[in-house]
Amino acid sequence: MDELTGRAVIVTGAGRGLGRAYALSAASHGAHVVVNDVDADEAAYVAREIATAGGTARASGHDVSDPLQAAALIAQGIESFGRLDGLVNNAGLLEFGPPGDDDPELVRRLVEVNVLGPLYCGSAAIRWMRDHGGGSIVNVTSGAHLGMTSLAAYGASKGAVASLTYAWALDCGAHGIRVNAVSPTAATRMTDRFGVDRATQQTPVQVAPLVTYLLSDASAPLTGQIFRMDHLALSRLAPARFGDPTAPRDAWEIAEVAAMVRSGQLGPDEPFGYSG
Repeated sequence: MDELTGRAVIVTGAGRGLGRAYALSAASHGAHVVVNDVDADEAAYVAREIATAGGTARASGHDVSDPLQAAALIAQGIESFGRLDGLVNNAGLLEFGPPGDDDPELVRRLVEVNVLGPLYCGSAAIRWMRDHGGGSIVNVTSGAHLGMTSLAAYGASKGAVASLTYAWALDCGAHGIRVNAVSPTAATRMTDRFGVDRATQQTPVQVAPLVTYLLSDASAPLTGQIFRMDHLALSRLAPARFGDPTAPRDAWEIAEVAAMVRSGQLGPDEPFGYSG
């Protein structure tokens, strides 16, 4: 139970649900934790839970969608514990509905939290980690980024997080920074909006060990990976790749492209979207 002993970890969106479970799990494995949530009261409650259980935690009410507040959050973790070993970019919003019915203001806020939040927090964390021996960043994406009905904006935001994970893993490996992601389902207030029966879902507590694993040295040297946990089944996403190319031509005609597709020379048609 000491995989993270002495380490310092920041978890965003940790006032409830999955984020709370990640923070509690990290603390139970020895980490000093900054519990961040835009609802400062809920962050403080989780920090007290950790302290009551014998752990060490600080609460943060910073809004990760603001670059200055995101930088201040990372600074708080470093100032509180003298180091930063892990960051879990969990804070997120969900909006759903058919295409054309999106509320522009809600979509803008969703992108600010789901995309810019991880970008701002991660960039600030990377600046410190690359000069202090590395660390581990765990982003939170979603199966919706593969395509799900009525979740275009949310899925797009989580697709951006997946791309961020891949790119950071490439950029940061030389600095000892590992960047991975999880794509979890769980019974939370967010999934309640879909009318899902909680009794049929895995709990946040059941998902949390996966995140703790990725924060710990037990997962080294993994980087650039996305893990899915759904109904207590674990899988790893096979990164999308372009198929074998055709021989180059000076120019392509529409009919030639159509013939290539019909003949299967560009590969078979594959089902798309995630229905789980």
